[in-house]
Amino acid sequence: MSSKYTVNIIGAGISGLATGLYLQMNGFKTEIFEKQSKCGGLCTSWQRGEYTFDGCLHWLLGSYKDSPFYKIWKELIDIDKIEFENHKIRVSIELKKNSINGNKIFCLYTNINQLEEYMTGISPEDIKVIKKFTDSMRQIQKYEVPPLIDDLPFFKSLKQKTSFIKLLPFLFIIYKWKNITNYSFAKKFKSAFLKEAFELLFGGEILPLLVISFPLAFFDKSGAGYPLGGSYKFSKILEEQYISKGGKVNYNSGIKEVITKNNIAQGLILENDKNVFSDFVVSAADWHYTVFNALNGVYINKTIQKLKEQKKLKLFYSVVQVSLGLNLTLNEYPHFFRFPLDEKLISPDGSNYEIFEVHIYNYDKSLAPEGKTVVTMRFYTKNGNHWINLRNSNSEKYKEEKKQFAVKAIDILNAKIEGIKEKIEQIDVATPASYFRYTNNLSGSIQGWLPKNNFFSLSPVNCELPGLKNFYMTGHWIIPGGGLPVAIKTARDISQKICRKSGIRFKTN
Repeated sequence: MSSKYTVNIIGAGISGLATGLYLQMNGFKTEIFEKQSKCGGLCTSWQRGEYTFDGCLHWLLGSYKDSPFYKIWKELIDIDKIEFENHKIRVSIELKKNSINGNKIFCLYTNINQLEEYMTGISPEDIKVIKKFTDSMRQIQKYEVPPLIDDLPFFKSLKQKTSFIKLLPFLFIIYKWKNITNYSFAKKFKSAFLKEAFELLFGGEILPLLVISFPLAFFDKSGAGYPLGGSYKFSKILEEQYISKGGKVNYNSGIKEVITKNNIAQGLILENDKNVFSDFVVSAADWHYTVFNALNGVYINKTIQKLKEQKKLKLFYSVVQVSLGLNLTLNEYPHFFRFPLDEKLISPDGSNYEIFEVHIYNYDKSLAPEGKTVVTMRFYTKNGNHWINLRNSNSEKYKEEKKQFAVKAIDILNAKIEGIKEKIEQIDVATPASYFRYTNNLSGSIQGWLPKNNFFSLSPVNCELPGLKNFYMTGHWIIPGGGLPVAIKTARDISQKICRKSGIRFKTN
């Protein structure tokens, strides 16, 4: 198919690659410009000696055939060739205050029936509350989310209107649960054990309960598995498919500015001052950098200004990740667990941690040599700028603070899993400065914006900017909560918009 229109895309993360792939399928000539030397953006892994440390994927919506996200992934890649690990337990949480028959561990099972039976066994008197929780997930499973309706939300065809009407019961479920947090729901339990467990579902944070019940509805059907091989391997599959369709990725090609003329986006100025022109521009990069640097803050309104000031939405956390390569298998331990600390762990950025989170990759043998494994400890922080500013102003102090924090974290883990300290062969510490340097994400945010308590409220973020034509944004900044589901869904939606504007009927093959 001959290419009538050209599109320049900023960023070779999942959404940038997916947008490019959809547009290539529809006859556009696309190029992606990526500041780093490899694809993936936040969906990445990195090598340290014999070990691969992962910075993103723990699960992927769309790993079973009846899932709407499976249908989207299938449009892009041969997802059937990817091997997934489906965990029986999402997370094991050690409680501090309560126990059942001496056991202080709460297991969040991914099978809804098993979870219901397990919780009822702990507290039969809470059966009504438990069933409210589990039945909400069973109800979610009945609906196709996201709805695969071409040109949503235009609803111009009868098919579209009918599909939307079918979703109304689902929207009612969301309405019922939209303001219920893990803490507010915890108050409904008579069991002190279940009450504390739900308070700790998110490491002590207060978040909408839908943040966990929504993905659990997919976990139950083996629809949110972990792709073995990790994040970068997954990103490469998308990159290879994009290139096979005629797309081009320009690596080590950072963007200085979006070219505009008469309020129409016309191309990009690269960091080497080269101009590359196109009919459309799509940014799959950091929202703040795009709006206020690449476009100099020209195309804004009151809503965008409030977003900048974080009055509409708050930034998603960044993270300090301490990764270890161990000469141990640790097969006897749960793959993902949290436990309380007797004393607070204080980060150099001022964050205090009372709960410790550990991820053991004992289920992905590709990340470490035989008989060995990778362990990561993640510490979420709202103070990412501490690390970013310190790295810029005093690199030696930055390195020392990373080292000291890693030592503290390793000591805590060694007290929990005795003997690991002597088996460490590789240590790596990624900070918000790492995420910022690699992606430009504001303050090192790992998923754009935090979702509101109303989990499914309309996003104040628009994929277009006021007064600017032929320019779109895609990726995890467009819908609060972010993640790979948002990355591919927004890529699909933006590609539809560009096709519609170009008079091309959107297709997916």
